[in-house]
Amino acid sequence: MHHDPAESGQLSAVPADPAARHPLPPESPAGPGPAKEARPTAEPVGAGRGKVRDPFFDNAKYLAIVLVALAHSWEPLLASSRPLRALYLTVYAFHMPAFIIISGYFSRTFTLGAPQVRKLITGVAVPYVIFQYAYTLFARLAGPDPVPTWSVLDPWWLNWFLVALFVWRLTTPLWRLVRWPLPLALALATLGSVSPDIGADLDLQRVLQFLPYFVLGLLLHPHHFTLLAHKWPKIVAAPVLLTGFGVAWWLAPRMPYAWLYHRESAQDLGAPWWSGPLMTFTLLAASLVLTAAFLALVPRRTTWFTRLGAGTLGGYLLHGFLIKAADWGGWYGGAFAHSAPGTLLFSAGAGLAVTLLCTPPVRRAFRWALEPRLGWAFGGTPRT
Repeated sequence: MHHDPAESGQLSAVPADPAARHPLPPESPAGPGPAKEARPTAEPVGAGRGKVRDPFFDNAKYLAIVLVALAHSWEPLLASSRPLRALYLTVYAFHMPAFIIISGYFSRTFTLGAPQVRKLITGVAVPYVIFQYAYTLFARLAGPDPVPTWSVLDPWWLNWFLVALFVWRLTTPLWRLVRWPLPLALALATLGSVSPDIGADLDLQRVLQFLPYFVLGLLLHPHHFTLLAHKWPKIVAAPVLLTGFGVAWWLAPRMPYAWLYHRESAQDLGAPWWSGPLMTFTLLAASLVLTAAFLALVPRRTTWFTRLGAGTLGGYLLHGFLIKAADWGGWYGGAFAHSAPGTLLFSAGAGLAVTLLCTPPVRRAFRWALEPRLGWAFGGTPRT
């Protein structure tokens, strides 16, 4: 099995605010719509269903999930192309931080109220259990040895994000209570980066090392995102991303990709302990700059793909089956796959596939797994 970032990673989830219903991730890659205080920057989406969504966030979620799928489709090809490795490093430096920051932003009103906890269970915990065992079965039937264990405590590949989101959401009231939430989150991330004994249960390394991005999202307000709509952020965004690509070009043969996965300590990566804190702060700074550049370029008007932003949970969790099927099926084995035309073909296929997986028909077909209605399971609450 190749070294996978999501295994390395990916993906929005249940809205903290019951009035702002959204299917999962960038609180899962799909993520909820804007919180009450957010103001739409363009034509409202979904107004006919009694809710107001800011097209900017749906656009950001869709574009980010496309980057997730593209990066996964490139992984088997990285050894044959330095430009592709540089592009991969650039994308991995910001796409998960962007998801997590937006997830934190939409978690600001989470107070552990009964309706919110109910949605957290049905929109994050239950899909996690379903897809954890679905991916395990898929790997055992179609994948190479060694096969993953039947364990709900050891998230496999993409599923780590749902575990992390569940934990982060539950701790939201704590971050709203403490005086210095971001320094505390950074301290925990730093401790994680130098603690090889944490183990693999629930991917706690990732939970800790990505935590500062979620807490930062909790501290943001609508006007912070509005700043990125001004003239200068848009002008410098492309040069910033190109500069990031240039740095990644230099780093590609020198830096292990695993630093960007945040799933291991410095010692696990064969580095001295002090490199853990150093890389934690260095990657945080780089990720925030690239995330801001990415968000500055996201359209703020309603586009043809805006409505797909509501279905990114499906795109996130389902595209992994296609990526793994192509890899295990030997599609990457030929010389054509490692040529420039082959890379472009795989990229186009991944982008098209994840786009289709975000569409309403797919969302409806998999609603039983992505957005299960389990009102019957909760006593003393109305059925939903």
